Amino acid sequence: MSHDSLLVELGTEELPPKALKSLALAFRDGIVAGLKLNALEFGEVQWFATPRRLAVLIASAQLHAPDKELEVLGPPLERAKDENGQWTPAALGFARKQGVNADTLQIAQTPKGERLALRKKEAGVSLASCFIDIINQAIADLPIPKRMRWGANRSEFVRPVHWVVAMIGENIVEGEILGLPTGRHTRGHRFHSPGAIELKNPSHYCESLRAAWVIADFDERQALIRAQVEEQALALEASAVISEDLLEEVTGLVEWPVALAGSFEERFLEVPAEALVSAMKEHQKYFHIIDNSGHLLPAFITVANLESSDPLQIIKGNERVIRPRLSDAAFFFNTDKKTTLAERVEKLDSIIFQQKLGTLKEKTNRVQHLASQLAADIGADPELASRAAYLSKTDLISDLVGEFPDLQGVAGYYYALHDGENPQVAQAIREQYLPRFAGDKLPSGPVATCLALADRLDTLVGIFGIGQPPTGSRDPFALRRASLAVLRLIVENGLDLDLRETLAQAAGLYPKDLINVNTVDATLDYMLERFRAWFEDEGIPVQVFRAVSAKSLSAPLDIQQRVYAVHQFGQLSQALALAAANKRVSNILGKLDDQHNFGKVDPQLLEEEAERQLAQALIAKASETEALLEQGDYTAALCGLASLQAPVDQFFDDVMVMAEDQAIRNNRLNILKALRELFLRVADISQLAAAK
Repeated sequence: MSHDSLLVELGTEELPPKALKSLALAFRDGIVAGLKLNALEFGEVQWFATPRRLAVLIASAQLHAPDKELEVLGPPLERAKDENGQWTPAALGFARKQGVNADTLQIAQTPKGERLALRKKEAGVSLASCFIDIINQAIADLPIPKRMRWGANRSEFVRPVHWVVAMIGENIVEGEILGLPTGRHTRGHRFHSPGAIELKNPSHYCESLRAAWVIADFDERQALIRAQVEEQALALEASAVISEDLLEEVTGLVEWPVALAGSFEERFLEVPAEALVSAMKEHQKYFHIIDNSGHLLPAFITVANLESSDPLQIIKGNERVIRPRLSDAAFFFNTDKKTTLAERVEKLDSIIFQQKLGTLKEKTNRVQHLASQLAADIGADPELASRAAYLSKTDLISDLVGEFPDLQGVAGYYYALHDGENPQVAQAIREQYLPRFAGDKLPSGPVATCLALADRLDTLVGIFGIGQPPTGSRDPFALRRASLAVLRLIVENGLDLDLRETLAQAAGLYPKDLINVNTVDATLDYMLERFRAWFEDEGIPVQVFRAVSAKSLSAPLDIQQRVYAVHQFGQLSQALALAAANKRVSNILGKLDDQHNFGKVDPQLLEEEAERQLAQALIAKASETEALLEQGDYTAALCGLASLQAPVDQFFDDVMVMAEDQAIRNNRLNILKALRELFLRVADISQLAAAK
């Protein structure tokens, strides 16, 4: 089969920069999926994305898919002919439907017996005949939350489309995409090369655009921006802070990047650095500059989208644009300092936290009490924890946070220090939202940890209490993230907290008639399910978590230690045999009625050598295991029980548990119960055999 290069390009108005890469990758995946669906082989796939285009280039695509050998099954053979050897209506109907004479049908062997069949060859599809459909389907499948129309066109896309390139080799694949005819003409840089550019062959795509002042390769453009920004910072004898999200956004804003350094007045450095960075990054897409000590410098680096003959004018223009933003930040900061955080607390009564759960002031009161209660459990100062909670939300009504919402917590930190609050209180206010995402750092001290826990626990029980848990993709109060944050705060800080008790404390701070009686159980179940997913992400089999959760535990640190112990035990050669034995024991004991009375093993009733050996091994292991459990060493305790495999196996080989003599039978059941309870001190390892 012959192959040729393939190119599709959508030329658009400026695409959303934050979504550009994901759109381009999805477009590539859609084209690839279409080729696979049509059984067309292909070679290396390249994707391209600039503010004005999405494109996919394939160096070698199969022009025709191979023919298919098809077998269409008809009625069973015994129903194909009547007693006179004539074709039945069923057979004739099948032949007619396939457009053939019944005498040309064949017999096929199937798992359900012999059937009439038609074997035929179906010609493979040509790339040229399906390429337009592949493109249209790839566009339809793009993750675009809100599509738009333009002009009189009925087509919809994320931005207006002005040209479409669709080529196989040197030939145009004629058709219509988003209301436009396909062609071979692309366009270069909006200012440097605004005219149409004819593409002779898809392989010329990158070079043709580069000559027209467009670097089409997203990754190449991103690497170039990084290098240019670092070079500009080096010239200032400083370092540029290049966050990946800003770098990706800037890459989505330019087709021909040119990094330029600008500056602002030193007086603005009196404003918290985070506010200045927010103004530069969020509003102007500038990279900020720091010295060797990590201190912010009065300079920035912007990335222009053209090669200017007078770059100084561009720099001055950017300096003029950023100055009002920095002036606003300075004004808001200085104005806010005239009112203490404590003086703002009562104003929280005017802000609704949640319609049924009341205002931020009411939430503050609950979090204040809960943080104080938690402080004693985790070694924090109750008064400082209470004070931090009392002031924690007050910066939400400051002018600075009103203008720069990403500074909530940070602004409160600076205002708390200005007000003369304890540094631990200020730090807790700053770090109350940590961790904000998976892998984010945790609060740095016990007071901050108290506040971070109390705030999330209050939200969790409140939202669950009014019956609004997350459903599907809807999670307006970010309860999934809050649950994982609480688990991380407890586990990674080594806190001996019981979630059931802690959630009950939080629920007890709400009016009794506000939240339902099952709130604690529902919230705990939800959080433990997040814990299960946590361990799955670590590569720990789900049955390991089930083995621990069978004990109905609710202390995350204890659960984690047991999960790791069971996981390590599961790697031992004896693990599966002991898991199966525990499952067998569980089944035997589960069949006994509730009236059965268990007791201690009576050595006088041990008849068989195998039961004597197991009973003795259990006594020895019980003492050893108890000592290890007192030290909290679940791993050593559980792995130490691996040596029981031999006596357990021998017991089941040689001993009939359900003996006719009731005393002997009960004694043997007591041995099994002792075996089961010994393992259950750590987990129900019979769960390890459940998936086998």
